[in-house]
Amino acid sequence: MKILGIVGSKRKNGNTSCLVQEAVGVAKKEGVETELIFLGDYSIQDCTGCEGCKDTFKCVINDDMQKIYPLLWEADGIILGSPTYFYNISADMKAFIDRCYSFEVFAENDRSCWLSINEALGGKYAVVIAVCEQESEDDMGFTPEAMSKPLEALGYRVVDKVKVLKLFKAGEALKGEKALELSRKSGERLMKTIKLRQDVEGRIEELRKTYNLRT
Repeated sequence: MKILGIVGSKRKNGNTSCLVQEAVGVAKKEGVETELIFLGDYSIQDCTGCEGCKDTFKCVINDDMQKIYPLLWEADGIILGSPTYFYNISADMKAFIDRCYSFEVFAENDRSCWLSINEALGGKYAVVIAVCEQESEDDMGFTPEAMSKPLEALGYRVVDKVKVLKLFKAGEALKGEKALELSRKSGERLMKTIKLRQDVEGRIEELRKTYNLRT
């Protein structure tokens, strides 16, 4: 099992980073392989809509996103975190999500018929963490949905959405137990969901043997 944390804030000691690390830390404490990346460390160009990935499922743009794709393939679960910028996700997170378009597959003559690579592989799981400095959830705008909706289209079941308000100064989240607890619980739910799947897969395999079913 592997869990990948993806931080869409350039502040490595900022609140988004702290909360994503708190969620990832649940898996790390259980001895699960984890990795944390900061999108600000990568040079990611915008998706051009060229459809160059149509047949290969591989983006033709040769930039740092090519370093992230293998991590997405390997991860059983991902944790995305973004601060709220003007009622939406950060530019780094937006560019990253758009470049995941290469995981989408469309029928040749009917684009209303589509699925994702992850869906074809059986689906994966995700958590999103949205951070906002304001006091009202309305000021968070589209931030949680701007991560969760694309993830669902990409074949991830979003098992939890963490929405944290009233955070502005870097590292302020570390002073509030509530925000940390919400993030920890999201990491726990992600882990429990993946473990449940693994358990069910084992039981299904036994059932196949019992009934001599083809795989």
